[in-house]
Amino acid sequence: MASDTVFVDAQTFLLFELGLADWHPKHQLTFVKDYSDLEQAERIDAEYFQPKYEEIDKALMKFNGKSIGSCEFLDITTGQYCDNYVASNEGQPYLRGTDLAAGSVEIDNLVYIKEEDQILSKQAQEGDVVVTRVGTIGLSARIPKECAGGTISDNLIRVRILDKKKIDSYYLTCFLGSIIGKSLMLRNARGSVQQRLNQETLKEILLPIPEIEIQARIKQKVTESFNLWNQSKHLLECAKRAVEMAIESDEKTASDWLENETEEMRIS
Repeated sequence: MASDTVFVDAQTFLLFELGLADWHPKHQLTFVKDYSDLEQAERIDAEYFQPKYEEIDKALMKFNGKSIGSCEFLDITTGQYCDNYVASNEGQPYLRGTDLAAGSVEIDNLVYIKEEDQILSKQAQEGDVVVTRVGTIGLSARIPKECAGGTISDNLIRVRILDKKKIDSYYLTCFLGSIIGKSLMLRNARGSVQQRLNQETLKEILLPIPEIEIQARIKQKVTESFNLWNQSKHLLECAKRAVEMAIESDEKTASDWLENETEEMRIS
């Protein structure tokens, strides 16, 4: 089973636990809102007030839903801009929206910046969760250990968990990357020409906090997808190496080596 399919399965399981497995956004062409609602939200765009979002909020409130900004165990910040790239052995990873894939970071095509160009408060730690704020809004990823010490770019928002007993980073990644999380981020985005999500509007999003046992089951499914992703990358590298060995030596040597590598992976 492909890693992205397993990640989607984890999101489906999450929606089932939240009672939203059968929810489908219904865009209404007409509806009525009071002027006081516009004043309170300080917005006049019709999409923000679509009734479908009220349905989501009601469902999330059943699971201890809180606005992200009111969660004292979460720290929110945007990244920094830097275009002074260097070789990988000369700096630290610079994490961009284009590096996010299937809930994690694709490390093969990372760019790097000098350590002296890094802003300490914009650095990443393993377990941080990031979301895209421009372009394709709503992509999410959990920062893996390979990217710890890197820097978050200015097209990402970083969510750092200060108390891991309150919420699990894998669960948070899965929720924000689900159809519900993406819908809420798109709702809160601003801009007429290019939509943008900023840290203040992200803080307004309602975050459900289910029992830790539910979060643990979702974590298990998400980590399974990450493991499959890593295995598939390793198999690809092995296949490339086997081709090189066949050219340099002979096909039997390459075949035996590849079989041994795949057998060790099955055992591990």
